[in-house]
Amino acid sequence: MKELIQNLVELTGPSGFEHNVRDFIIDEIKDHVDEYKVDNLGNLIAKKGKKGPKGIRIMLAAHMDEIGVIVTHVDENGFARFHTIGGVMERNCAGGRVRFMNGVGGVIGAEPGGTRQAMPNIPKLYIDTGAKNKAECKVKVGDVGAFERTFMDLGDKFVSKAIDDRIGCAVLIELLKILPDGPNEIYAVFTTQEEVGLRGATTSAYSVDPDLGISIDVTLVGDTPKANFMEVGLGKGPAIKIKDGGMISDPRVVSWMEAAAKRIRIPYQLEILAGGTTDAKSIQISREGVPVGCVSIPCRYVHSPSEMADYTDVKNAIKLFVELLKKPVKLN
Repeated sequence: MKELIQNLVELTGPSGFEHNVRDFIIDEIKDHVDEYKVDNLGNLIAKKGKKGPKGIRIMLAAHMDEIGVIVTHVDENGFARFHTIGGVMERNCAGGRVRFMNGVGGVIGAEPGGTRQAMPNIPKLYIDTGAKNKAECKVKVGDVGAFERTFMDLGDKFVSKAIDDRIGCAVLIELLKILPDGPNEIYAVFTTQEEVGLRGATTSAYSVDPDLGISIDVTLVGDTPKANFMEVGLGKGPAIKIKDGGMISDPRVVSWMEAAAKRIRIPYQLEILAGGTTDAKSIQISREGVPVGCVSIPCRYVHSPSEMADYTDVKNAIKLFVELLKKPVKLN
């Protein structure tokens, strides 16, 4: 799967501009699903299987978008000021490289001043595309881009921008390819605009109207020096979410996932995330409510140009989903 992951993470697709990612995913899944469509918000909704007498309709969601930047002003010297799309953190910006949707590249610079320890805020940052003046600058107000950073293979671990949440997309793609026929009707939804408010999941959950919803996303870890206290770490298995900043998983779903992980003897972790949330929040409160859970891929340096994940966690997440979905779902 590493080639698939690399191809996904190196695509440029900030929130609202996911079309390159969506086109790539369509090519990957079109021969492995019964049908697919793109809805009005740009979500890719793929259906696999038919609900049997003991089956249910299950929505699996992974978001295609990544954090990014949008140009707000170009000055007379050709430097572009910008605003953020999603949770871009200032400390990860200066010196970072950007690729715009029109192909133009640039580097983020910071105005001089302050102490060496001072962190420049967004109004003090700009994007240098190498232009000599405003007329020569090849980006304009409203142009969007994302961090540019190539995939780095470190053996079991790998590093790239946009692992959040192209890694979830990779899991979902692979699952559609290998999942055997079963009793459940699976809706794999590759959602848009998660980073700016779970917007794609909100509309697609209403459309799909599932009996059960599961998001596939990344989560923070507590295994780096002086990290916040958190049980999750890289290489210790996929994380089964109990709670995050926007959602409490249905306890029956958590138990169902734990039991499956134990049956197939894969390592797993229990996740409580103090802040942040996933598409599962929107699925949970769709229509009259949906029982939901989330399987998270542990990730270091989230919302930076160099996020890190562990390949064994990804492979075990896929094994867990196959075990969960190949038979009737019983939530006790």
